[in-house]
Amino acid sequence: MGTVARPARIICGWGCGMPGGGRLECWSSRNWEDILRVVASIYTGTVRAYDVVTMLQRDGHPTALGEAIAMYGRIFKSLHILAYIDTDESYRRDIKGIRNLQEGRHALARKICHGRKGELYHRYERGLENQLGALGLVLNCVVLWTTVYLDAAVRHLRAQGYPVREEDMARLSPFVSRHLGVHGTYSFVLPDLAPGVIRELRDPDAANEDDE
Repeated sequence: MGTVARPARIICGWGCGMPGGGRLECWSSRNWEDILRVVASIYTGTVRAYDVVTMLQRDGHPTALGEAIAMYGRIFKSLHILAYIDTDESYRRDIKGIRNLQEGRHALARKICHGRKGELYHRYERGLENQLGALGLVLNCVVLWTTVYLDAAVRHLRAQGYPVREEDMARLSPFVSRHLGVHGTYSFVLPDLAPGVIRELRDPDAANEDDE
């Protein structure tokens, strides 16, 4: 696993909610050795992560070792927050873009899983896993379909000489759902197309069949 340097003695200036408040020592050599043992045990598979989580709390409250691990994790969280604030704007924009992608995927999944207000009612874990697995499969199929036809639409516009800007391309998302109809009759008949061929794109100036 490599060598892990022993952390220096850490003094917390916020009191950490511990009796007495003020500047309290939040770390000790004993806690560090125990944390290394926990990490090594999980890494080598000696113990299960579930057993470790159970060991780190008692009666709903963290043990001394659990509190020490939590404090150690707060160090990196604080450093990340400081770097997020102090760094350039492009880094924050990248994080926001990733967050928007995740929210778009969740929104698409909520539209697909529209029955019973998107809530799962299976009493057994296997039933929940099967339903979630089916939802993930359908979601991936929808994203793939949308990606293929978005690419075809962009190539069609470029072939017609339409100015397609790269900044607009960067904002395209495969998680759009306005074209997706979840109500009505489902058809599972495959179109008569050659391998690798997709259906012709609709003419935006033509009348919509649904409006006739």
